[in-house]
Amino acid sequence: MRTCNYISAAVASPPPLIRQWPGRISWRRPSRLQCSATRTRHEDGPDNKGDNRLKQNTGIFHPSIWGDTFLGYSNPAASSQQQMTEREDKLKEEVAEMIASSSTTTAASRLQLIDALERLCLDHLFEEEISAALAQIETADVSGYDPGTVHCGFVYFGNIDTRSRQHMRTHGEVILEEAVLFSQTRLERMIPYMEESSLAREVKSSLEIPLPRRVRIYESKYYISANEKDATLHETVLQLAKLNSNIMQLHHRQELDIITRWWKDIDIESRLPFARDRIVECYLWILGVYYEPCYSRARIILTMNIAIATIVDDIFDSYATPEECELFTKCMESWDSKGARDLPECMKFALEKIFNSYETIENMLRQEGKYRMPYLRYFAKDIVRSYNKEVKMLQEGYIPKSVEEHLKVSMMTSGCPFLSCASLVGMHDIATEECFDWVSSVPKMVQALSVILRLEDDLESDEREWLIPHVASTIDSYMKEHDVSIEVARGQIHVLKEESWKDFNSEWLNTDNNAYPKQILERIFNLTRTMEFMYNQGENFTNCHNLKDTVHSLLLAEPFAIPI
Repeated sequence: MRTCNYISAAVASPPPLIRQWPGRISWRRPSRLQCSATRTRHEDGPDNKGDNRLKQNTGIFHPSIWGDTFLGYSNPAASSQQQMTEREDKLKEEVAEMIASSSTTTAASRLQLIDALERLCLDHLFEEEISAALAQIETADVSGYDPGTVHCGFVYFGNIDTRSRQHMRTHGEVILEEAVLFSQTRLERMIPYMEESSLAREVKSSLEIPLPRRVRIYESKYYISANEKDATLHETVLQLAKLNSNIMQLHHRQELDIITRWWKDIDIESRLPFARDRIVECYLWILGVYYEPCYSRARIILTMNIAIATIVDDIFDSYATPEECELFTKCMESWDSKGARDLPECMKFALEKIFNSYETIENMLRQEGKYRMPYLRYFAKDIVRSYNKEVKMLQEGYIPKSVEEHLKVSMMTSGCPFLSCASLVGMHDIATEECFDWVSSVPKMVQALSVILRLEDDLESDEREWLIPHVASTIDSYMKEHDVSIEVARGQIHVLKEESWKDFNSEWLNTDNNAYPKQILERIFNLTRTMEFMYNQGENFTNCHNLKDTVHSLLLAEPFAIPI
């Protein structure tokens, strides 16, 4: 199956501002726990006294494990930040010379250095130097090089980023298909006989999530420690990696403090006690999309949008009646809460906070960048429309008769078109109006991302959602279409997910997309990587305890000890 073809017919002609497209968007497929005729109407007045739904649904969600940990956090390294920056500048000069040196180092060692810089999240500091070095190395004689170095060179000069290996395969590449199957089989057989080591860890990680699909920042500290233990890096590079990690942690902690204050200021938890407090997990997710300090505003804005989506999700998922969902949707579409007279006070409150938050986001943009807000508001309205349509689907008990029919609609409920647009709002001038037109057309790259998340989500949440009322999944549709067991259906949905990755890879390698800056396309790729992480082997975002170690490593762990 070619999944991107499923929804091409759903993309209509664009009006002057934004290309409209039907379908439902949700930031994840909700379970719709309480969406049924058994829901009680709100009958006790605007003060919510006697609205038992607020109390009844509070226990559905796991409480945050972080509390106010990140509010007003004081990092002991903050006082020496200026010294750290000065030291970093000196180390950057030395590493830049190492990259540029062609007389004292071989092409092989320079390639290996560049590869290490990427895995340590240092490559953004040396973009010009790396480009110049690759231009020199491109014509080098690779005879006598070890296979790993030759392959590393192939990766670079094949216009693929350094982490991409055989898992960047596209449709029809039979040899790579066989290579993946062979490698997986051999590695799985080796694991029981491998002692604990960095190699064993790498093998296990690759089997869980292949290297090109992994999120670099989530693993950066591990690679620093592993390289220090194995003494595989030049000491200057290692010192720079530690220092840069400490500096980024300071930046990220300051941003999370801002985000946490915004969340506390909108006071959602006291008025909507069932709402998920997942602000730390939201920020961690976005940190995987862009970790570089220059994207600070973009991270804050995108985190705010994900948090807003979770608020609306919780309202539709575990509180509002179908009639209230319809009215809430109409208020969002008109971008006006005046028509919300018949809504409970908590839903009126949520509407006002959403509108106020979007004013805050608009104020964060310079005058010349405010054209971005209509794009963002369009997707915000559409995400609510999608939740409302899912409520109606559940009421009707409708199961699409095929996976193809399901994906024409449900891939929109992944929320990926919304996130893709929101990821550009806070970026600098490189995100042009043409980029917003492109992402708002839901191009094939975004379509493939959406299908990947939809299928991954269905695979990880299906068993849990069999226990409660939920919107039909792609697994349900496959079972209905082919009259097979759930085990067979799950296996085929997994196959389809891998086919969707091929669709995505094809678009990533498609030279037609070179019309848009790589920094823009990289956001979409990183969104895809973070989706794989969040939904691989369990719904990590829903089960926030699964993310505790990653959050602690990146944001709470003691800084690396380095001489300043």
